[in-house]
Amino acid sequence: MDGGPTIRLAKTYAAPYALRTRVALYAMRGKPSMALLPSAWLTFRADWGSMSREGARPAMERYRILPHTADGKFQAFGRTLEEAFGNAALAMASLMWDWEKVGRRVRHFIHVKAIDREQLLVKFLSEIIFLFGTKSFLLGRVEGLRIRPEFSGLSLEALLEGEVLSDAHELHGDVKAVTYHDLKIEACDGFTVQVVVDM
Repeated sequence: MDGGPTIRLAKTYAAPYALRTRVALYAMRGKPSMALLPSAWLTFRADWGSMSREGARPAMERYRILPHTADGKFQAFGRTLEEAFGNAALAMASLMWDWEKVGRRVRHFIHVKAIDREQLLVKFLSEIIFLFGTKSFLLGRVEGLRIRPEFSGLSLEALLEGEVLSDAHELHGDVKAVTYHDLKIEACDGFTVQVVVDM
């Protein structure tokens, strides 16, 4: 085109950790060039679930198992409270079986209510223990988890996907109960929950 530089594309991309990067493609006398880019190339996944570039902060980890003298202890992370709760369920499952090797042949819809976030987390995780104890259900994935305010507190809905325990699965632990001991829910650059369970 004549008459100087012309903006041909300008779009704002959303990425984790509230990072916003404006990318503009200019045509300079028929020779494209990139402007307003950071010092390294950015790569965005189709689902915007993570971002990578040389030297950038890595994608958010789901959870971290912490050392504990007798019981099980873990932290789970999420960009939202719902994501942190879902990752807490996977963290607890990892203390008993390898949830990544569990299929999605069986589904259970759960709905729990509580007076606050801490009680809601305990009730949610306790439902997974109950399903394992009564139906031999192994959690493999948490879908559609929603937390909503109600007049008397909070409610949680989620679809749990997994399989029934069989010879194809290997157990390496037994979580008996979720406790309130050292239970934490913190909001800072996303959400972090900390849970201690009886084993």
